[in-house]
Amino acid sequence: MNSSVSTNSSIHQAKLLIHIAENGHSFELECNGDTTVEAVMRHIEPASGISFNNQLVLCMDLRLEPQRSLSWYKLPSDDGELFVFNKAKLQTSSPLPPPENVDVIEVPDPTPPTLSSHEPHILDDDLDPALKALPSYERQFRYHYQRGHAIYTRTLLKYENAERLWREQKIQEKAVEVASGNLDQYYRMINQNYTEFMKRYMIQHRAHSDLLANFNNELEKLRAIKLHPALQTSTRKCLLDLVKEDSLRKVAENCSLSHRQFENKVSQFKQMFADVSHKVEELFASRDFSPFRNLYPVIKDHLQYIDEQKSIMQSLSKDVSTVKKLVDDCVSCKLSSLRPHDAVSALGPMYDVHDKNHLPQMQACDSQVSKLLNLIKDKKNEMSIFLHNYMKKIAYVTYFVKDAKLQFPVFKEAMVRQDEIFADLKLVRGIGPAYRACLAEIVRRKASMKLYMGMAGQLAEKLAGKREIEVRRREEFVKSHSLCIPRDLLSSMGLYDSPSQCDVNLPPFDTNLLNIDISDIERYAPEHLAGLSSKSEKYASLEGFGSNSSVDTNDKNDIEACELAEIAGTSKIEVENAKLKAELASAIAVICSLCPEVEYETLGDSRLDTLLRNTAEKTAEALHLKDEYAKHLQSMLKEKHTQCVSYENRIKELEQRLSDQYMQSQKLSNSKDEEISCIAIQDGKTREGADEIMMESSGKLNSQMDSSMIEPQREDIQVTNSSTAESMPEALNILPCDESPLVSGGILLELQNAFDEKSNHLSETETKLEEAVNEVTMLKRELEMSRKLLDESQLNCAHLENCLHEAREEAQIHLCAADRRASEYSALRMSAVKMHGLYERLKCCVCTSGGVTAFANSLRVLAQSLTISINETEDDATTEFRKCVRVLADKVSFLSKHREELLSKCPKLEAANEELRKEIEEKKELVKTLCTKLQHEKQANKEKISFHRFEVHELAAFILNSTGNYEAINQNCSNYYLSAESVALFTEHLPSRPNFIVGHIVHIERQTVKTLPPKEHINMADQMNLNPYGLAVGCEYFVVTIAMLPDTAIHSSLAS
Repeated sequence: MNSSVSTNSSIHQAKLLIHIAENGHSFELECNGDTTVEAVMRHIEPASGISFNNQLVLCMDLRLEPQRSLSWYKLPSDDGELFVFNKAKLQTSSPLPPPENVDVIEVPDPTPPTLSSHEPHILDDDLDPALKALPSYERQFRYHYQRGHAIYTRTLLKYENAERLWREQKIQEKAVEVASGNLDQYYRMINQNYTEFMKRYMIQHRAHSDLLANFNNELEKLRAIKLHPALQTSTRKCLLDLVKEDSLRKVAENCSLSHRQFENKVSQFKQMFADVSHKVEELFASRDFSPFRNLYPVIKDHLQYIDEQKSIMQSLSKDVSTVKKLVDDCVSCKLSSLRPHDAVSALGPMYDVHDKNHLPQMQACDSQVSKLLNLIKDKKNEMSIFLHNYMKKIAYVTYFVKDAKLQFPVFKEAMVRQDEIFADLKLVRGIGPAYRACLAEIVRRKASMKLYMGMAGQLAEKLAGKREIEVRRREEFVKSHSLCIPRDLLSSMGLYDSPSQCDVNLPPFDTNLLNIDISDIERYAPEHLAGLSSKSEKYASLEGFGSNSSVDTNDKNDIEACELAEIAGTSKIEVENAKLKAELASAIAVICSLCPEVEYETLGDSRLDTLLRNTAEKTAEALHLKDEYAKHLQSMLKEKHTQCVSYENRIKELEQRLSDQYMQSQKLSNSKDEEISCIAIQDGKTREGADEIMMESSGKLNSQMDSSMIEPQREDIQVTNSSTAESMPEALNILPCDESPLVSGGILLELQNAFDEKSNHLSETETKLEEAVNEVTMLKRELEMSRKLLDESQLNCAHLENCLHEAREEAQIHLCAADRRASEYSALRMSAVKMHGLYERLKCCVCTSGGVTAFANSLRVLAQSLTISINETEDDATTEFRKCVRVLADKVSFLSKHREELLSKCPKLEAANEELRKEIEEKKELVKTLCTKLQHEKQANKEKISFHRFEVHELAAFILNSTGNYEAINQNCSNYYLSAESVALFTEHLPSRPNFIVGHIVHIERQTVKTLPPKEHINMADQMNLNPYGLAVGCEYFVVTIAMLPDTAIHSSLAS
């Protein structure tokens, strides 16, 4: 069916395919995207027979709202099809759909040709019988063709109807799938909400169960932790004194009761949702289309019958043309005298083929297609019934799904209420971590204060150095220019002013902090006070370090600004220690602050395991790098130790050479001055070479050492260089001496003194070198510790910043979800309030006094007021309620009017009823009289004796014959004898046998007299049994069994 909706002509029109689910009919509607769904529903209302209010329109898995346009659902489109369902058929009391009625246009068979019906032909009066028979054959062949065409037309119409019913059946099958998809989508949304709710409930349930289970342990833990002596008072000795124990125990009892009640409610809700899920799964499992499948191949197979009829029709048409041509040729005298006889002789077999083969074959094809049509029609009726029942099941299951959906806001509000009830118990668990966090904050503030004061002193020293530089620069400037410019003029210019002193004066702060250190935290607030489980502790530690990394960024920047320099008489190690102490205390405080907020399973097991695995991998990598660096430092120390050993060997070698030279100088004291001078020069060169070697090795050593080891090496190098510098002038002063023997003794003495000094310097250098090695070892240990702490801190900061980022994203998601659910709850609450108001108004109408008329009037007024106050933003429930009230008002008004009409007709009906009662009494009397008369007639008929043909239940009379047997009195049928049992029955209580017997026939047995065997093989008794009545062989006779008459006027007379 094609139709269109009037729209703007400038907008492109497209076709929208609409299917009616209950019967499978389809419509094509020309429309565009601006057309509203309501316009489409109004347009198809007359054609579909479904009222606007009862239409349910689905497209794919979506339900179309009447107020929206088609473009909202991306319609019309090539694959967009609408399925219209009838809401009235979804009711449980709705009747089954009527059977499919196929209106096949009946094509009547043509009238057979007769002598009086056909028009006269020119050859009818011909003298030749062959020519005279040609027009008759033409009329018969034409009749065969017309009859075959009628059969073919009926068969084709039936086949087309079968195809149409099959297409409608496929549409109904697709409608079932669309409705199931809509329910499945709705159920999956509810199931997702249920899964999220149960996940949140399990988290809350575990947390609350843990709070209740560990409540006494928490109290004992708080009782065991004593306050710092400076915080103790007469009423506060431990952490438990900070709360009221009795009130907390009452709260715990209330929480336990509420926890059990809510757990029972959730268990009932779980059972209810499990039942809903089972109903949905059972519904989807019942969607079986196997009985309706594989019909299309059957339809295609029956197409051969249509083709066969077409071929027969072509044969009939050809035969008609042949006979017509023969007739025309005969009329035009084109045939010879012999040709008509041959043609007529050939037309006879053709006629027989038509009558005995072609037409019966076409009838058989028509019968097969009729069977196909009946089969498809039966399947279509089965599909309609299946669709009807399945849609009612969907409506039934949807009711339970909606009921489950309405439970979610109630349980979510109950969960919020549970959190409010357990807030005090959570507060108890948070006391310990809060106390530990406060102590850690004290330590952090003290460390920060020390760093802050140190930075202030460093700033004052830097400013003092800048001031000295500025003062010297000004003095040099005045000194250089005062020769040219008078001093008074320079003074007038203000060039004699000096920069003022910078006094950094910080007033004391944090003077009231407790005197505790980082080690005292574990003493007054042990780590177990935080009360974390293994998983929660890992997560809280990660979160704590992540938060610490973001919270203390400013502190780290301030500390790093110090560059670990010595400030205010504090060494770099002390600065680093204060920095690490502040970071550790800050991390402890943040972890303790997060402990009460950490819920169970905040991170999933898989996610937490992945995070811990990544942390373990990176920690292992950091430890590997630390080991590599430690190996590098050990190799450097080994190299330095080798160099020191080489220095010692070199020094010992030089000492030995000096000792040998001194001994030689003692032996050659009286030698020439040139020899002494040469020895002195050689000794000076030797020392100079030794000093150069040590300087080169020291320079090489300094280039390989770490930045933390530069200062001690510089001191050693300065000491070595100073000693070398002191020795060089002495050696140089020896060179220009005279060659007199008097001077040689002084020179040797000076050499001896110089040698002693060098020995002393070498001893001091060796001592300083050992001290430097020890200091390097100590610095190495401190460096390893610092690097280890730094690496761990950086790893923890990096990982926990990621955790914090993920937690923030998850919190944002939860916040958005909470806002959305809050809006949904608000909408549901407003809808509930509206529905409550409407029900109250309906209740007032129902409770109105004044009878049925007053109730009908109040209900009509309510329906009118609801119709006037219709709002477009109302939900489906309110709209349905308004419609129901309107329909109820109409029904009540109709019933009220009908009641008044019945009350007005009641007197007339009572009078008519009285007349009918009288007539019935008279009829009853007449019926009784007739029944009595009939019974008398039946009794009279029963007492009549039959003398013609005997039948069971009739009366028969038997007389005693000459042979002593009782033979029936019958006019037409003879050989009826009374059975021996009946004779014994009648003569048992009589002294002698009666002459006749009368009784009811109960059984008639037909027998035949058989041939007797030879006399020598039979006795007299057997002969009497084979022929008791003495009849001829082969004669038939009948043995009759009768019953006695209870009350009869006929009596048997005794034999005389």
